[in-house]
This record gives sequence, C-alpha cells and structure tokens, in this order.
Amino acid sequence: MSNNKAESLFAFGLGIGTQNKHGQWLEVYFPRPLLRPVDLEVSAFIEAFGYRGGQQSIRLNADQLHALAKVGPEYAAFAATDRPVVAVFLADDVEPTDVPDAYLKLHLLSHRMVRPGTINMAGIFKVLPNVAWTNQGPVDVAELAELQLKCRTQGTPLSVSMIDKFPKMTDYVVPSGVRIADASRVRLGAYLGSGTTVMHEGFINFNAGVEGPNMVEGRVSSSVWVAAGTDLGGGSSTMGVLSGGNNIPISLGKNCLLGANAGLGIPLGDDCTIEAGLYLTAASKVRILNRDGQITRTMKALELAGRSGLLFRRNSQDGAIECLPNKKSIELNADLHSHN
Repeated sequence: MSNNKAESLFAFGLGIGTQNKHGQWLEVYFPRPLLRPVDLEVSAFIEAFGYRGGQQSIRLNADQLHALAKVGPEYAAFAATDRPVVAVFLADDVEPTDVPDAYLKLHLLSHRMVRPGTINMAGIFKVLPNVAWTNQGPVDVAELAELQLKCRTQGTPLSVSMIDKFPKMTDYVVPSGVRIADASRVRLGAYLGSGTTVMHEGFINFNAGVEGPNMVEGRVSSSVWVAAGTDLGGGSSTMGVLSGGNNIPISLGKNCLLGANAGLGIPLGDDCTIEAGLYLTAASKVRILNRDGQITRTMKALELAGRSGLLFRRNSQDGAIECLPNKKSIELNADLHSHN
C-alpha cells in the first residue's frame, strides 16, 4: 500500500481502550470510526504510525500521542489521556484478528455505517475475551477477585453488571432517534435505525438490527435484519445463525407483525403476520389456503421464504399451521416512534 493512499483502506479508527496486567486488550472505544476514509489526516497517520499494510493495530507511544495534538483539536483528548491509545488500520474486510479491529467493526455497525450481514465478522468469538463489566470499568476476569478484595478493604463499591464478550452498546454508541428501555439488552454491534423503540423485554444482538422505525419487544438474534415499520411482539423470537444448525439469515420485511411469544425461522417479505404463540421453523408443515379458505396444498415453510403478504395462524380445531393471504398490514404509532 502506498503511504499516501488512505482511500484504499476499508476502515480506520483511533481508539482509547483497556488492557489487562499483561498488556492484552480487553476493549476499545472509537469515538469517530471511519469507513473507507479519504481524510488527508489518515494518510499522515499511515506514515507517522508505521502502518505496513493489511490489518494492523498499533498502540501509540508517547511521541506519536504528542504528534496527534498538532494534527487538530479533535485529537486533543487522545494526546492528553493516560489510557492506552490504539490506531487500527483495516486494508480489507476480512475476519477480525485482534480485539481492537473487532471493536472497530462493532462500532461501524452501531454507528450505522454498515448493515448487519454486510461485513465479515467470522471468528469474532475467538478474538474477544470474556470481560467483567463493572462500575469501575472493564476488568479481566482473572483479575476480578483481586479488585474485589481491594475495593472491599477500601470501602469502595464494586458492582459487576455482567461477564460477557460484548458490552452494552450505549456505553460506546448512542444512535440518534432511538429509545431503549433497558440498555443492557442491546449489545455493541447492534444496528438501530432512527425511530426504533426497544422495550424492556426487547433484545438486539451484535451484527443484527432494525431499519427503523420499529417496535422491538422480542428478540432480534445475531444476523437478523428487520425492515421499517415491523413490530416484534412481547416475548417473540427470531432465529439466529450462531447455534442450532440454522445457516439461513432471517429477515422480516416492511410492515410485518411477529405476534407475542411467536417465533420465526425463515426469512419473510413485506406485510406478513405470524399470530401470537406460533413458532414457524423452516421444517414446519404449512397448509396453504386460498382467499376462500380452501386448502390448496401442504408444503414446508421454507418453500415460502421471502414471500410477502402472508398470514400464518394455527387452526383452532386441529392445531395445524395455515397460511393465507394477509388482508391487513400493520401500522406503527407515529408518535410512539418519534424520538428526535
């Protein structure tokens, strides 16, 4: 790579992070990640930081931090901090190889720079360590007991909110125009479009998201994409690709309704409804009804993947799953999803 060609990079970020006692990264915060940067400043960083090409995470030394302050006022915070600062250069969209470049990609998603499923996140679980997320910051799990004892002897409160590889999104990114009732249920790497409301029981995983406006009272699993105007009812679930053998990314089109405690294991198009309590998997046998309510055939639900205008329900007599044309499209409450 030519040292003056920042535009050939896939992504770049300057981050402030946390390391354990062995100098291993636990997490990194990127206040201004860049996708396919063309900034002249980034071109200068390529030379100043010794970037050699490919994927490279460079912890900045004292001289490099001092030079940052001269670039512009937006870099003053990096130059003044006593925390570890890292510059991450990604030449291509390949799977993450270390904690800083994994966190840069998670930030790209939550900053709405890329949509879920459009960048390479393979292998991220091997890269990210389990971290104790506390009121005193991220802590290496192996170092937690020592900190707990220290805090007890000093009378300092220490609260551990979770042990996980992924932090809360809102500790790093707060997208505009959203409402989140319980921030612990939205992971960094989630994509929340403007107008999104996530209620207390709603959950959005990393590399998953909603276009906005949406009502989310159910679970949006990793790899799932939900289009605008769709409502996920309380306790509902969308099947991800991380476990269970499912390898088909699930999506819901515009103006759909996934009823309370319902589930979805196939992608669907626009204007679809799944009644409350019905879990539709790829192998579910579905009776196809015409507009007159007559059974025309029976097929596996997977054969209906991607289609629009469908209503799925259970027959009240024998419990069979039925599919018929959806005569009613849902409409979200505009006032409820205006968060500007």
